[in-house]
Amino acid sequence: MIIAVHPSTDPTSSMLRSNGRVFRCCIGSGGVTTEKREGDRATPIGAWPLRRVFYRPDRTPAPDTGLTVVEITRDMGWSDDPRDTEYYNRLVTLPYPYSHEILWRTDGLYDLVLEVGYNDHPPVPGLGSAIFLHVARPAYDSPTAGCIALAINDLLEIVRDLGPGDMLHVAPAMD
Repeated sequence: MIIAVHPSTDPTSSMLRSNGRVFRCCIGSGGVTTEKREGDRATPIGAWPLRRVFYRPDRTPAPDTGLTVVEITRDMGWSDDPRDTEYYNRLVTLPYPYSHEILWRTDGLYDLVLEVGYNDHPPVPGLGSAIFLHVARPAYDSPTAGCIALAINDLLEIVRDLGPGDMLHVAPAMD
């Protein structure tokens, strides 16, 4: 199955198509790009494999999916520091000496996270990291830092239909 993101010029009003349904989503405040770089706040254009589903067990039940499911723990992070030549764009254990995302967030945005296989085989430092599908803010009132964000119920529905070999396709922006 292919999940397709159709970006809008307004990053908070983009659309995602999955299994015949259309869902509202937010993309990066930098729009979409074929020249992704760390910190540009853009969502990478292309076709990317979907890897694992992470969830916060104290807030979200284990998702029903054909992908590998991982419980988020307080010591999980994701390296986003281009100086980290060994674990850049990979899951790391906290505390961690390089810059990183914290997966155990208080704001609920990472209560359910779908790992996108962008720049991961192998990761090239500086080309962007931590690209996920994750939970959107309740009012869809702010874009992401490069990820794709959806309502948690929509994300749970999408994840339910996924399995090994499924892809995310991010298209160029449409007016």
